[in-house]
Amino acid sequence: MSLFSQLFSKKTATEAPKEEQTADSVMLRNEFDSHPSKGITPARLASILERAEQGDLTAQAELFMDMEEKDGHVQAEMHKRKMAVIGLDWHLQPPHDASEAEKKATGLLESRIRDMLDVEDVLFDALDAIGHGYSCLELEWQQDKIGWFPEIKHRSPRWFCIDPEHPNVVRLRSPAQLHGEPLRDLGWILHQHKSRSGDLARTGIHRALVWPFLFKNYSVRDLAEMLEIYGLPIRIGKYSPGATEKEKKTLMRAIMSLGHNAGGIMPDSMEMELITATASGGSDPFKAMIDWCESTQSKVILGNALSTMDSRGGSQALGTVHNDVRLDIRNSDARQLASTLSGYLIYPVAMLNGLFANDRCPTWKFDTQEADDLALYADALPKLAAAGAIIPIRYITEKLKIPERENDEPILSIPATAPPTLPKPDLAATAGRRFTLDQQTIESLADAMPMKSPIDTIAVASAIRAATSPEDLELRLAIVLGDADLTQFSQALERALFAADVMGYAHAD
Repeated sequence: MSLFSQLFSKKTATEAPKEEQTADSVMLRNEFDSHPSKGITPARLASILERAEQGDLTAQAELFMDMEEKDGHVQAEMHKRKMAVIGLDWHLQPPHDASEAEKKATGLLESRIRDMLDVEDVLFDALDAIGHGYSCLELEWQQDKIGWFPEIKHRSPRWFCIDPEHPNVVRLRSPAQLHGEPLRDLGWILHQHKSRSGDLARTGIHRALVWPFLFKNYSVRDLAEMLEIYGLPIRIGKYSPGATEKEKKTLMRAIMSLGHNAGGIMPDSMEMELITATASGGSDPFKAMIDWCESTQSKVILGNALSTMDSRGGSQALGTVHNDVRLDIRNSDARQLASTLSGYLIYPVAMLNGLFANDRCPTWKFDTQEADDLALYADALPKLAAAGAIIPIRYITEKLKIPERENDEPILSIPATAPPTLPKPDLAATAGRRFTLDQQTIESLADAMPMKSPIDTIAVASAIRAATSPEDLELRLAIVLGDADLTQFSQALERALFAADVMGYAHAD
C-alpha cells in the first residue's frame, strides 16, 4: 500500500462526502471566544496549558489567537514566517518513472488547481499550524462537468480537541462524544506542523511564546501607569477639623475634577495643595523587559532577532549566518506543508477523478532552490567544460534558476562575429627564407605590430643564452638595457609571445 493510500480508509475512486462534517455543528458555530488573555495571570496560564495537555485545546487555542491579535510583534513575525513559504513557486511533480499519460494527467491536475483554488489563501490558513501545532481546513466537494473538486474552508482551531489516549490525533469537538469525533476521510486538510518534538498540544511554537507574552503585558501595563502618573502633580485637599462628611465629599469631587477639567470649586474654608511628582529610575527597566520579550519572540519564530531588532547591530557575516538559519526554517516549513497537501488535497482529487492508480500520485513541490552567483558560474563553467568535465544542461538551469525553453519561444543570443582576416604573404619576398608559408604569415603579422625605437636584440638574446638562473638573467638584462625605455622592451616581448601563440594554434594537431 502506498504512502498516500495509507492516509485514508478503503474507498472507491468516485466516493466523496455528501456534506460537510460541520454542517450541523450548531454548538461550534454559536460559541463565542472567551478571550482568556484578559486578566491573564501566571497561575491561570499554567492551568490553560495543563488542560490542553489533557485533551481540552479550546482555551489554549483562544489564548494563541489573542496573542496574535493583541501583540503586534508576534503578529508581524508570524506573518514574515508564513509569507516566506507562500512566496515560493510550486508545481506538481509526476510520480517516479512516470509514463506520458501520467505526466499529462499531472499537468491537467496542476492547471485545475491553479484555476479553481486561491492557493495563497489555502497556504496561509494551513500555515496557522506553525503556531497552534495543527490547522484544519474542511473540504466541501462539488461536481461539475470536469469532475470533483473541493471548496476549502478554514475552521477555527478552538473547534478541535484530542483524545488523551491518542494525544497526536485531532478530533472534532462534539456534544455526543466526550473526546470528540474523528475527522471524516476525504473531508479535511489536516496540517500538523512540528516545531518541536512531543504530543500535539505541545508542538506549536506559541507554547514557547506565552510566557514572554505574559511578561511583556505586565511591563507594558506598568510602563503605561508610570507614564500616566509621572509629571502630574499630586493634589492634596485640606479641610478643617470640624468638616462634615458632605464637605469632605465636596472637597474630593473638586480635587478629582481639577485633575481632568483643570478647574473646580470648593468652600473657602478648605485648601488644596499641588505637590510636584518625581520619579526615580525612569522607563528604562520597563523598556529593557519589553525588548527582551520581543527579542525572545523573534528568536522563537524566525530563529534570530538581527533582522527585527532595530537596536541591535551586526556584521555582514553574522547577517549571512542568520539568513541561512531563516532559509533552513522556511525550507522545513515548506517540506512539511508540501507533504500535507500531497496527501490531503492532491491524492483525493486525483483518486476521485480517476486520474491515477491507487499506488501512483503526483506530489506537491515547493521550489526552495536559491539562484547561485551567475557571474561565478559564467566564469567557471567554460573552464570546467574545456577541462573535460561533463556538465548536464539541467544542472545549470537548476543552479542558476534559468527556466528551460518552451516550444519555439525566442532566446537570448550573441551575434556571431567574423574572424579577423590575416594579411596575405608576399611570396616573392619569402624566397630563400627559412620559414614555411604559414610561418611567414605569422611573422608578417608580428612585423606589422608597432615598434617605436629599436633595442639591441642581439645583446638581449646573448644575455638570455648566457644566464644560468632567473636572478642571473635579471642582472644581465639590467646591464644590457641600461637606460632604455622598458615600455619598448615590453612591446617586444608582447610581439614575440603573440607570434608564438598564433603559430601554436596554427600547427596544433
